[in-house]
Amino acid sequence: MKPLTRPARRAILVVHATASAGWLGLTLGLLALALTAYTTESAVMIEAACRSMKVFTDWLVLPVALLTLASGLVLSLGTKWGLARYRWVCTKFWLTLATTTATALALRPGVTRAVDTVAAGGVLADPLDLVMGPAVSLSTYVFMTVISVLKPWGLTRRGRRLRAPATSPKALDERSLSRTA
Repeated sequence: MKPLTRPARRAILVVHATASAGWLGLTLGLLALALTAYTTESAVMIEAACRSMKVFTDWLVLPVALLTLASGLVLSLGTKWGLARYRWVCTKFWLTLATTTATALALRPGVTRAVDTVAAGGVLADPLDLVMGPAVSLSTYVFMTVISVLKPWGLTRRGRRLRAPATSPKALDERSLSRTA
């Protein structure tokens, strides 16, 4: 992918930062609702918290997660950071992909099951299950925010190879090895 122009990069960066902050905020809201369902004795309150969580998971969390993933991918491929040049970018990509997948395959179905249970007058088998997903997600998003700011760990092997001067004997050897492999 060719490098993004400055206005395009800035626009996508705003979209990415906004979507990421929105995802973090939605997850914080889910955690607050899950803690409410976990700590209250009121069946009405538990049902209200679970139904509210369902609105978040059905309509907001997955689209915001996908927007975060897509905008991050475009930024990584269209800027000097690259997708596989820096360890912090790779880490963010894989964590974003993993949490998006977990949202679709575990969080949403779990919240739907909880709503179905409480709507039918049942009791949640383990209300702590509602807390764990948002708690782990929130921790992951805070971690990704920290590494976005600090940019730790340096270059990947690919990043070092791409940065090596084109005329150095080592760079020429690595290129010839990669062509024969």
